[in-house]
Amino acid sequence: IPWQYCSSSIHLPGIVIVYATTLLFFTFLAIYIVTISGNILIVMLVVFDKHLHTPMYFFLGNLSFLEACCSSNIFPRMLSALLTGDRTISFSGCFTQWYLFGSLEATECCLLCVMSYDRYLAICKPLHYAVIMKTSTCIQLAAVSWINGFVTVNILLAFMLQMTFCGRNEMDHYFCEYFPLIKQSCSDTTLLEISGFIMAFILTTPPFFLTLTSYAYIIAAILKIPSTTGRQKAFSTCSSHLIVVSVFYGSLMIVYMIPRTEVKRNVQKFSSLLYTVLPPLVNPFVYSLRNKEVKEAVKNKIGC
Repeated sequence: IPWQYCSSSIHLPGIVIVYATTLLFFTFLAIYIVTISGNILIVMLVVFDKHLHTPMYFFLGNLSFLEACCSSNIFPRMLSALLTGDRTISFSGCFTQWYLFGSLEATECCLLCVMSYDRYLAICKPLHYAVIMKTSTCIQLAAVSWINGFVTVNILLAFMLQMTFCGRNEMDHYFCEYFPLIKQSCSDTTLLEISGFIMAFILTTPPFFLTLTSYAYIIAAILKIPSTTGRQKAFSTCSSHLIVVSVFYGSLMIVYMIPRTEVKRNVQKFSSLLYTVLPPLVNPFVYSLRNKEVKEAVKNKIGC
């Protein structure tokens, strides 16, 4: 069945709508180009530069590849809708978009947790780091993160495919997200909503607190560094990581864990935009492009 993304109920002059749509199109196009370019650059550097063949950059490469996939799952369809005005999406296309989005977001929760654990070992347990973070261990941690993300979301997908959809086929959102999607069903969705809340809690809360715990130990170790310059540099890196983690988890919890009311609907849509656009855009800069080794790798590859 064809579905379509809902348009605004505010009636504006046609010329204003055209200008606003054009502005949105070029804004999101620029964001998408920067996002894809930055993340693919990181992946290519991690793969082809032997100096970046370390656990930290291995996980960064995984994260960058994930962010590129997540953006490519949402942006092209959104850009096409803005450019052509065709806001329809098929039933199978909508479920595919939701499944990929949910799986990638769940995987990112695990990867962020693994990355914080890697930094904890490197800073707090430097003598044991090389022994623990072997190549096989890194591959296993990354594989578990990806498998956990895609397998877990299958549980909700199985429930959702049993729902009956009828009546109005207009979705008040800019992509196929979980709650706007099940809102289209004329079946009883109480059990599904509870399941979604539980799954969101399991997938976000434990990794979030494990990440915070890792950084708490990291900060405690940094405070023991005798050099003021060393402490400032380390704190700057940790604060950037924590900002990205806080934005991602904070907006994710707002969308999936705050009760859905008409008053909070727009807040939830803004939060969805925040965690679908901002993390993929800033992660290459926060995690990698500000890093000295990555800058050196870029200079070596372009011959500067």
